Amino acid sequence: MKITCTGRKVNLKEAFQQRVETKLAKLDKFFSSEAQAQVTVTVEKGWQTVELTVRDKGFVSRAEKSADRMEDAFDAAADLLTRRIVKNRKKLENRIYQPAVEEFAYAEEEPEEEDYHVIREKHFSVKPCTVDEAILEMNLLGHAFYLFRDGDTGEVQVVYRRKDGTYGLLVPER
Repeated sequence: MKITCTGRKVNLKEAFQQRVETKLAKLDKFFSSEAQAQVTVTVEKGWQTVELTVRDKGFVSRAEKSADRMEDAFDAAADLLTRRIVKNRKKLENRIYQPAVEEFAYAEEEPEEEDYHVIREKHFSVKPCTVDEAILEMNLLGHAFYLFRDGDTGEVQVVYRRKDGTYGLLVPER
């Protein structure tokens, strides 16, 4: 697995990078050799947030945790990522290595298989507007996201509110 560590508003020490490589080496059994892991550490007002993203064969898994120390945040994010892979192993078996997942699953207690149930289906028209208009509409509705059609390109996009109060925009690739 190729690992990239990035620090935002912080310089990452060699000891932290070695810790990342050691901990993520344990995940190698779940992914192919072409897998890429991105670890981003952000320092904000005493909190240190670690975002861990692993990409392999079209599969993307992400975990984000915050703590007082970046080491604790990284450990929590890596544990969360591992639990998600094990929990959804049946759904992911075509994308990741089956024997490794089964071996890891028997080492821990067996989590219950979770089915996905759609409990509501909503149909609505997607009107063309700008990003600013979509954010305004989202805030007026009190929602955390809003689906709209871009007035210039005609593509369907999603604007959403982030945890820090800023906004994000999801634009599909062609």
